[in-house]
Amino acid sequence: MKEFKIAVIPGDGIGVEVTEQALKVLEKVCKKYDTKLNFTELKAGGCAIDDCGNPLPVETLEKCKKSDAVFLGAVGGPKWDDLPGKQRPEQALLGLRGGLGLYANLRPTKVFDELKSASPLKDSIIDKGVDILVVRELTGGIYFGEKGRKEVDGIYAAYDTELYTVDEIKRIAHCGFKAAMKRRKKLTSVDKANILESSRLWREVVEEVAKEYPEVEVNHLYVDNASMQLVRNPSQFDIILTSNMFGDILSDEASMISGSIGMLASASLREDNFGMYEPVHGSAPDIAGMNLANPLAQILSAAMMLEYSLGMSEAARDIENAVDVVLKEGYRTGDIYSEGAKKIGTKEMGELILSNI
Repeated sequence: MKEFKIAVIPGDGIGVEVTEQALKVLEKVCKKYDTKLNFTELKAGGCAIDDCGNPLPVETLEKCKKSDAVFLGAVGGPKWDDLPGKQRPEQALLGLRGGLGLYANLRPTKVFDELKSASPLKDSIIDKGVDILVVRELTGGIYFGEKGRKEVDGIYAAYDTELYTVDEIKRIAHCGFKAAMKRRKKLTSVDKANILESSRLWREVVEEVAKEYPEVEVNHLYVDNASMQLVRNPSQFDIILTSNMFGDILSDEASMISGSIGMLASASLREDNFGMYEPVHGSAPDIAGMNLANPLAQILSAAMMLEYSLGMSEAARDIENAVDVVLKEGYRTGDIYSEGAKKIGTKEMGELILSNI
């Protein structure tokens, strides 16, 4: 029997209940493949602030480092909005990404046939098929650059610095091209090279790395054009490769094409395939504990963990197929509900996925 150590961080709000359902799914599918997952529950985010005054306790980071993967629910909420920047729950995410060396964020966006009516885009647009993977650099750029406040000509001001090294760009570019080789062999690199020096370097390095992947069709878009093209003709994209800030914005825009961020998973990886897996959605404290949250993004994040970090592709397909079956049978949580569907809660959705594995 194979065994893996999984650090579990349910976090805040609905993170707790969607994680509970996903862990049940993981246990069942792994039992089928004679694999045992040893879960260690840890605190990070708002609950950690309440417990010890630190959004990312040292113990949490150290135990994550000793695990085979990290499974995260969601962090944050209005309860902690008034705290200073470095004390906010979201600092736990930055600390985990930086402390674990997770430099590549993978966010798939797929429009399920059964959920086309939930998409804000016209049928004539999404009928062409939408299956996009955003590959976002995660530990560099403006979020990690020098920042501060100072007086400029007697006026109080703030600044944030966008900085990328050649090596940082190279490693995320390789990640994007390798992903493209497994998909439709098309990569769009997004930057702002007409204005930003950091983007000019980005484009130069991506073009250099592209020479190592001659089978991949490469094009470049400025970020403003890319954001427009995402809603005008999303089917043109396969891999979108971009920087930390641009990726943050574009992946959220892409997520809305699917109709609900409650359906979207994500993975944050490093070279050895160690990763942290989490849904795209937030903690939604307004519906926490009410059996209303959609657990499918968390469950699909579990499938990504099996695929990328644990080398269990067949088990990942089992979970994805179970999700497809349940959607085809017409079951929906409130966020993806439409007239004629069967409306169910968080626990019921989890039970249905279990019954189809």
